[in-house]
Amino acid sequence: MSVRAAVLVSGGGTNLQALIDASKAGTLKSAEIALVLSNKPGAYAVERAKSAGIEAVVCERQRDEPRDDHERHMLEILRARGIDMLVLAGFLSILSPAFVHAFPDRIVNVHPSLIPSFCGKGFYGLKVHEAALACGVKVTGATVHLVNEIPDGGRILLQKAVEVLPGDTPEVLQRRVMEDAEWVLLPRAVEMVARQIQEELR
Repeated sequence: MSVRAAVLVSGGGTNLQALIDASKAGTLKSAEIALVLSNKPGAYAVERAKSAGIEAVVCERQRDEPRDDHERHMLEILRARGIDMLVLAGFLSILSPAFVHAFPDRIVNVHPSLIPSFCGKGFYGLKVHEAALACGVKVTGATVHLVNEIPDGGRILLQKAVEVLPGDTPEVLQRRVMEDAEWVLLPRAVEMVARQIQEELR
């Protein structure tokens, strides 16, 4: 029986697409992408989900809405669909400890650096690559890790190094890290965690 996974997104959904492609290719076979949940109404990831025949739900946090109320609404959506695990794929919101504890060791995140470098609160998107270039590192990469109550602090599942080349801009480096590391690692890590959940459910 496939593990029911929800992918949480805020933007374009390139990592979501990598999961959809892996699912079609048969390399992601233990998890079914049962839901895409976006906290941004205009996220292109929602269109990617619809094109792939995956249910997509937008759950935007309203102005002045307490985080607890917003997360409670998200949990209601996830539980109503029998979701077993979560994948954070460019989800630009830090989850509370209470939310994380609702899915212990079942939330996977992809981060565009080799943790513990350039990670934690405030490091997301292009900011990570800007920081790497500003430091002059010769190697960067991506990390897939489990999520705990510390931003980017959960147990590392997989890492892949990517060379920084002369003349790289943050945008060029971001693209290389996505293509060479994120899109490779994320489906592999989701498959690993899904297989583990299947063992637990047996």
